[in-house]
Amino acid sequence: MANSQLDLLTDDRLRAALGSRQFRLYPEVGSTNDLAREWASNGAAEGSVVLAEEQHGGRGRFGRAWFAPAGTALLMSVILRPVVDAASLSRVTMLAAVSVAETIESRLSPQAHALGLKWPNDVQVAGKKVCGILPEAVWLGERAEFVVLGIGLNVRIDFAGSPVQTTAISLEPLTSQPIDRAELLAALLVRIEAWLPQLHAPGLWHAWRNRLVTLGEQVTAHSASGAISGEAVDVDESGALLLRLADSTIRRVVAGEVTLAK
Repeated sequence: MANSQLDLLTDDRLRAALGSRQFRLYPEVGSTNDLAREWASNGAAEGSVVLAEEQHGGRGRFGRAWFAPAGTALLMSVILRPVVDAASLSRVTMLAAVSVAETIESRLSPQAHALGLKWPNDVQVAGKKVCGILPEAVWLGERAEFVVLGIGLNVRIDFAGSPVQTTAISLEPLTSQPIDRAELLAALLVRIEAWLPQLHAPGLWHAWRNRLVTLGEQVTAHSASGAISGEAVDVDESGALLLRLADSTIRRVVAGEVTLAK
């Protein structure tokens, strides 16, 4: 496994990897999404990316904090300017999840467990989370003025002894060679850019749905309005999860988090 100190990001490394793409690199931040939102509000172009070596105030779903020591993760926020409204913002989540999955699939060693997506936006290997995704939109009327797409990918975080050691995993131990985070970033941005023109096309939904490991499972869906349990039978084209309840009715879950039912 590579020493994280040998893989520290620098402006020179990023320029070489990213070419003409605009970026801002910070040694330590509270949240890359917050900095990207400010930059986007001041006119940053689509595709501009904010990166941090260390993050101490990152957000996950339901406002959970997210931490990563220096050199151990890919902490980034990409500025996008898609044509989306509130109902179609979930397409950005699909785009991000599929792009991350495609980027890391080819890097997994033959011995690694299969990669899958846990509804709606966690990328998992062997049932453990390797990447989290958080899109945040700034609205201009009913349309998004821009979307800040936050991505936190565990590259070489040591979770041993941590509260999440049974639910989180890092990418590098699952590969046959050390990870170059600048190269990984460049490859991920290429996949995001490739999917952007297809944001509203059926192919993106199919690529996302086909990787969902949640489907067919008995799950409990947790949201701000409470929790419901049932079989995850499908997802619709807006990204909502369709649950078959005990009385055979179908309940549509638009947002939240799912856990395997006990």
